[in-house]
Order: sequence, then C-alpha cells, then structure tokens
Amino acid sequence: MIKSPSSGCCSDSCGAEEDRELEIKDAIAGNILEFRVEGMDCPVCAQTLEKSLIKMLGINDAKVNYSTSKMQVVVENEALLESIQKHAQKLGFKATPITQTKKKGQTFNIEGMDCGICAQTLEKYLKTLPTVREVSVNFSTGKMQIVHAMTIEEVMKAVSKSGFKASLVSSSRKQNTNSPVPATKKFNVSSNSMSGILLVLGYFGTIAHIPELISILLYAASVLIGGYKPAKSAYYAVKSKSLDMNVLMTTAAIGAAMIGQWLEAATVVWLFSLGIYLQTKTLDKTRDSIRSLMSLTPPEAWLKIGQDLVRTSVDDISVGDTIVIKPGEKIPLDGEIVSGTSSINQATITGESIPVDKNEGDTVYAGTINENGSLEVKVTKLIEDTTIAKIIQLVEEAQAKKAVTQTIVDRFAKIYTPIVFALAMLTMIVPPMLGLGTWSDWFYKGLELLVIACPCALVISTPVAIVSAIGNAAKNGVLIKGGTFLEVAGTIKAIAFDKTGTLTAGKPKVAKIITLNGSEQEIISVTRTIEEHSQHPIALAIMNYAKANNISSQKADSFKALPGKGAQASIEGIEYFAGKPGLFRELGLFIDLEVQNRIETSQNEGNTIVMVGTKTKLIGIILVADYVREVTVTALKKLKEVGIEQIVMLTGDNEGTARKVASETGVDRYFSELLPEDKVNTVKQLQQDYNVVAMVGDGINDAPALATANLGIAMGGAGTDTAMETADIVLMADNLEKLPHTIKLSRRALRIIKQNIWFAILVKLVALVLIFPGWLTLWMAVMSDTGAALIVILNSMRLMRMKV
Repeated sequence: MIKSPSSGCCSDSCGAEEDRELEIKDAIAGNILEFRVEGMDCPVCAQTLEKSLIKMLGINDAKVNYSTSKMQVVVENEALLESIQKHAQKLGFKATPITQTKKKGQTFNIEGMDCGICAQTLEKYLKTLPTVREVSVNFSTGKMQIVHAMTIEEVMKAVSKSGFKASLVSSSRKQNTNSPVPATKKFNVSSNSMSGILLVLGYFGTIAHIPELISILLYAASVLIGGYKPAKSAYYAVKSKSLDMNVLMTTAAIGAAMIGQWLEAATVVWLFSLGIYLQTKTLDKTRDSIRSLMSLTPPEAWLKIGQDLVRTSVDDISVGDTIVIKPGEKIPLDGEIVSGTSSINQATITGESIPVDKNEGDTVYAGTINENGSLEVKVTKLIEDTTIAKIIQLVEEAQAKKAVTQTIVDRFAKIYTPIVFALAMLTMIVPPMLGLGTWSDWFYKGLELLVIACPCALVISTPVAIVSAIGNAAKNGVLIKGGTFLEVAGTIKAIAFDKTGTLTAGKPKVAKIITLNGSEQEIISVTRTIEEHSQHPIALAIMNYAKANNISSQKADSFKALPGKGAQASIEGIEYFAGKPGLFRELGLFIDLEVQNRIETSQNEGNTIVMVGTKTKLIGIILVADYVREVTVTALKKLKEVGIEQIVMLTGDNEGTARKVASETGVDRYFSELLPEDKVNTVKQLQQDYNVVAMVGDGINDAPALATANLGIAMGGAGTDTAMETADIVLMADNLEKLPHTIKLSRRALRIIKQNIWFAILVKLVALVLIFPGWLTLWMAVMSDTGAALIVILNSMRLMRMKV
C-alpha cells in the first residue's frame, strides 16, 4: 500500500487523501516505478516532492512515504524513470530505483472452479480480450492475477461470462468491497434445486402415465434451468478453443435430448450441477484454510501519541510508531518491545503451543496473542511486510507451484481428453455406417464417452492434496515452498544436521564447576564480578548461572578486558583473573599435571575452559558448553519412527565435542572438524548412499551444504528473513519439534496422491468397459465423473485434519 507521509491533517483533507490513496490502489493501467529517496528530513519534504512529481507530464500519480523513505510513481511510460530521478535531484533529493518497473496488476478470488481445466478455460478466454495485457489463473489457490485496462466491474463481468465469480482481493480497509453477492450463490443453489424438482415431477409424470408432452416439457425446463450456467461456460470455452467439462457435459445433454432421451438429459444436467456445487463448496474449504490466516491480525491498534492512546487502522501506522497491546489482545504489527513484559502465544507463527516469555528488546509478531501484561511496542514492519503477511504470501506462492506428479497428470489429461473425444465421434459414426447397430444406440454410447472424456478427478488428484498438505503445515509453523518440495520431503531417506544452533541451542551455559582452592559460590561470585561488563557469550552464560543461583558480585575496581585471553578486576586490592589456560601460563602460574589432565579431558568432551584465580593461586575452573535442545532427542527419535533410515550430524567442532553431542542426541553417524566444502562433499556422499538427502541448518550458515542437498530445511524462520527466502522448507520455530510431522505429512500426501490418481484412472477404465455391453447409462457416467472428483477432494482434505 502507498501511504501518506503526513503525520496530521484536517478531516476534509484526510478524507480526500484517503480517497486518492484508494484510487491509486485501484489504478487499472500503467506501471509503477519504485524508488528509495535520500535527503528528506521531514514529512513536508515528502509532500513537496510528491506534489511536484504529480505535475509532470506522463505521471498519473505519486506517493512519497517519509517514514520508509520510499516513493512509488504511477507512470504511463517506463522511459520516465530517468526524468523522475533528475526532477528529484533538482529539488535536492536523490531517488534510487529499488526495482525496475512493476506492472500494475490486480488479484481476484475466483469462485466456481472445480478443476484445472476450468482455470485454463478462463485464462484462455480472458486472453482473447484486447483490454487484457496479462492474465494467470491458478486453480489451487482460486486466484487470478491480471494486468488489464478495464474497470473492476468489467473484469468481474468478463469472468462471469465464463461461469465463474470474481471478487477483488483488497486491503484490510476495503476487505468487503466487491465481494460476491450472496444472492448469486443462492441463485445457484435454487436453480439446482428447481432443476431437481422439475426432474422428479417429470419422472413421476412418466410413471403416472400423464401425457408424454407434459413430462417432456418438465424435463426440458429442468435442463434449461439447471444447464444454463454450464451451457454459458461451454460457449465461452469453445470460443477460447478449450475442451472443458462444461463443453462435454452440455454436448452430452443436448445429444440425449436430440435422440429423445429427455430423462437422461435432465438427469445428466442435474447430477452435473449438483456435483459441481458440492465440489466447489468442498474446494473452497481447502482454499479458506489459508485465507483464514489473514484474519489473524486485528485491523486496528492502540497508537500511542504523547500520553494518549488512539484507536487507529493498522494501514495508517508507520515504522517507528509506538503501539500498546493490552492483555488478551492480538498483536497487530511486528515490532520490538520498548516497555513491559508478558507471555506471548506464538502458535500462529511457530506452531508452538507453549507461550514464550518476552521482555524489553524482544521481537513480537503480528497475529500472536499477548497473554498477560501490557506492552509498548515500537513498530518495525508495515502491515504488508509482517512475518504473517510473508507466510501467507509464501504459502500461496507454494500452492501455485506445480509438483512433478501434477505436471505429468496435466500433460496426460491434455492428451487423454482429445483422444476420448475423437473416439466418441468415431463411435457415433463408424459402427452404424458399418451396419453394426442403430444410429441412436451408437450415438448414445458416444455421448457416454463424451462424459468419460472429462478428466476432472484425475486433474485435481494432485493439486488439492498439495494445497491441503501445505495448509496443514503452515498452520503448524512449517512453510513448504511448493509441491515439488513436498514430494521430495516424502521420499527422504537420510537427513544431515548442522550441530550448532540446530541440534544444540547455540547458546553456551555453565556445565560444571571444578573447585580447587575455593567454594563454587566463591568461584562464581569472583567470575561474575570480573565479567559483569562483558557481552561475550561465555561471560553471559556465567552471569546467567550466577543470577539463577542468586550468587551476587563483589565490590571491585580496575576492570580490564584482555582480548583473546579473558578479563581481570581488582577485588579488595587483589587482582583476579578469569580466562583461558594460556592466560595463567603467561602470568607464570604453575599448573600441576592433575589439573592439566582434567583440562584436556574437559576440552575433549566439548567444554570451553574458564580458569579463575590470581597470579599466585588457581581457585577453580568453570566448564562452559553448548547444550542439546530439549526437543532434539524426541524429534530425532520420531524421525526414525516415520522411516528416516540415516540421521547424520555435521560439525566443524573437534572430535570430542562431536562425540559427546552424538551420544546425547542418538544420531547414527557424525562427521567432525569439517570445513564448509567438507560438508558439501559429505552431503554428496550421503546422496550416493541414500539417493534423497535433506540438510537441516539455520538458513544462513552452511549455505553450500543446504543448496547441495535434495532438500534444504532452515530453522528459526520467524526471526530470520533469509531463512524464509532461501530454504525449500522452513521451520518457523527455533527447534526441530515440527520436522517429524512435516516428513510424516509429506509421506501421507504422496500416498493420498497415488490413491487419488489410481482411483480416478480405475473409475474411468471401469466406465469405459461398461459402455459397450450397454451396462452403463448416461446418468451413471455423469455420477462416475462428478462422484469420483468429489471423493478425490474429500480424500485429499484428510491431510488438513492430520494432527501433529
């Protein structure tokens, strides 16, 4: 969204400004150039640049956002980019293009599509319109991206001609604008009901021996009412050179009526309409599973202005503003806590059911719930840039990406339909010409073949399962970037894990205290005193241990850091040191053989040594070590249970550290002292042994190994934009808890896809076999087609209900 840079205005001008923002939002033609502007030191600068640009020839509108230092300009011609930069320079600003041109398109939700062929038909038809520049219709997400030169109403009207309903996907401020009219849905249901009632009346009229003409008229009325929408869609499908289910079913119904099979014609139309209605309603549930994520963020927030709190739309809140979240409220925007402490339920982002304690300086995410305690939060991201917004975008993009199986099925369907259609035509003509039966009998068999030529159940066998699985994963804090990665995850035999920050927490803590010439409390108290001003991870680990055990520091002075060695401080006139063994050797302190052996043993076990003492006496040794996450062992055990054959740990640490972590986690094998290129070679070796291998890391480190693996899995996506952008699968939580569920979900998805495909093919084969002996009726053929499609959808939806 393009936001106003102004921080305040009178009510009339604000209303006009908002109207103009919405006009820009709904601009129907042209391109948007986006710039980063340097040199603005107040909102007035932004207004000056904005008003000046609007006066330029060829610029339709402009918006300059002072808070984000960004400028968006709606231009008629992309060649104006250089002129805009020069004009900004004249006014004392520097405008740097962020991107090249961004074509102004719009996104619509499409209702009524029940298979991929429907999406292709709509896309082909819209491409025939001269006012449409680009269009892409995605069946899986039920969305259409279109670049056009029409009004929104004209787009919706063009879509409705193809038999579908379009509603503009808009900002939260316009969420209900242009939504489908409920009466339309009621009309579809009532038309199907009326068609069914007339069909029943016609049938009872036949068995009651009323005049045949009346029954025919009732059947004809049933066909007209129930078949109007499919016939209309069929017309535009033929016009756009598509052979979809509407064409096949309409042809079959008309053909049945032509040979006097009015009951068959009416039954075909009614069953087809009912099947489509049920399929559409069921499919919408899978699509809504992701759309419902959008409702997780509240539309308004308490904006703090001075000492006052003002209820404000999230669209009008800028980066740097302070908002207040009261106990029990949902957090509206991503930000950083500046005041207050609370427990935050982050299940919507990470899938973790246990609330996380948050303090000053911690990050909070839009869509999560403030369990207790009032928080003041400095906004760090606009509503369209929040983590939940990125999740929604990534999931919808993932659902739009075809899996390998889906691509193969689509190719098969493109060949299958024309072949069976041609076979139907030959069936109607060749046998009767050869004197092998009557024209009406073979014409009827040809009509049955036309119905069977529709590959709906087969075409939707894969995408619905993928949408359901990706939706389930997203709700459990896992982002799967597409159907291809879902399929790969389902075939993994071996997983390689980075150690630090993946299997272990990546945060050291005190593992043990070795007392020599002092008590544990004395050793920690002295070390806390020395390290009190240090931010080193080892020092922080000791500080945390001291606080947890209520061990206070002592009065000291002459603090001094010894880079690469340790630190020192003077306590009651005596100099104390804390640091590496090498520091005390430099001080000339004698370390006896027994202590040296204990140090070497501790280091071989993966501990970092912190020695504490004076120039003349060693009072103790603190062992600090990274630790295995609590959920790691459980997660690895569950991975074994779901069928992973080999779990491997890769680390750059020494053999002792690797061996210790391996024994604690239960990995099958480990490789230590590896450089980044060594990890790549190890992954390649695993691929030779196990074919399909995944690599799990933090999304930043070990990038070459993650890229080399068949599947790159990143952890901690909630706090790392890089992880969300680069990995194939992202675990939003900073642990492995959801990984076994992801593998199990992927494997079940593969099984369901195979079930769907074989079921769809089997139904078609049985129907084909039953046609020629005359055992299959036309209405049975329709039931086999729409029924199979509905069963495939319902089978796929089981993935949505799969629990962790």
